[in-house]
Amino acid sequence: MLRKVLVANRGEIAVRVIRACRDLGIISVAAYSEADAGSLHVELADESVLLGPAPAKDSYLDISRIVDAAIGANCDAVHPGYGFLSENPELAQACAQVGITFIGPSPEVIATVGDKVSARVAAQKAQVPVAPGSDRLQNAEEALQYATDVGFPVLLKAAAGGGGRGIRRVDAPDQLPAAFEAAAREAQAAFGDGGLFVEKAISPARHIEIQILADGVNIVHLGERECSLQRRRQKLVEETPAPGLPQQLRDELGAAATRLAAEVGYLGAGTVEFLVDPDTWNYYFIEVNARIQVEHGITELVTGVDLVTAQLRIAAGLPLGFTQTRSWQAGRRWSSGSTPRTQRRSSSHPRERSLCCGYPQAQACGWTPGSNPGVKYRRTTTRCWPK
Repeated sequence: MLRKVLVANRGEIAVRVIRACRDLGIISVAAYSEADAGSLHVELADESVLLGPAPAKDSYLDISRIVDAAIGANCDAVHPGYGFLSENPELAQACAQVGITFIGPSPEVIATVGDKVSARVAAQKAQVPVAPGSDRLQNAEEALQYATDVGFPVLLKAAAGGGGRGIRRVDAPDQLPAAFEAAAREAQAAFGDGGLFVEKAISPARHIEIQILADGVNIVHLGERECSLQRRRQKLVEETPAPGLPQQLRDELGAAATRLAAEVGYLGAGTVEFLVDPDTWNYYFIEVNARIQVEHGITELVTGVDLVTAQLRIAAGLPLGFTQTRSWQAGRRWSSGSTPRTQRRSSSHPRERSLCCGYPQAQACGWTPGSNPGVKYRRTTTRCWPK
């Protein structure tokens, strides 16, 4: 088991990781900026270390400061949380170079799935459907040629993108030059990489993501979360299980996610995201999030599997302790070869769903928990206190 973990993040996820460390008897070290000296994660951790000034670029986004902090605190692992450097292969590589375990996939895997074009290639090798699209584009003229081939409407998407940034929908050829310039400019500002590719727009579509865990031998999925209700491509509500999906489709999505994970050699917790055509039930891979996600808690509530504890165990070289013995089904507990300790705290209500509500605008969009009669809902909170 790991001995001491530097938590290279702040806020809720830092507290969440500290709780998991405490559960496993691991010493936690809170990394913090000057602005966060009095924050909860600093108070709750066993130890703490100052990274630097308040600006994130001088603290939570400074790879050298994080690695130096881990070395100085005699840590044997770094947990990046989500956001900040959690999907940055350079941090994973810097940790590996000094013999510190990065709690997440390898630098090579992060780089592969972090680039949307190379991730599409990997998905195709794993026989996972992708929407018709292009490789990286050189200019707007090349984008127009691909868009004409696949047919409008299309999406111009940042190759290094995420979080809904660097995306423009194009419905007609005359819109493409301006959209290309705007998307490239936004992508460059957000990710330091203005590369774009074209993808056929799937509309209407449901946005379904599959939670996976991989320990180097076994790869399992823990069912799906639905995040179709969005505003400006930002998720408003996450719900699990996704209502109304055919069981065959749930099985296919889970199998596709694990095939892709096997293809790239994935290790740890991650999420594979798909768009689903609600008329045909065809599905298309869109991206992999190579980290724990904000909304991981609702999957934990329904399955009873502690995902952050699983991350720590996997990073320590320990097996998951359970396998994919059957498909995960709505309203039922996780079915596995052995029973994780946290399963005893999971819901047994036969018609219970869990929600992660991101913004109050969700109700303004016409969604309410009562909109699905006969289903009992539980809302997760944004706080996660250590026991």
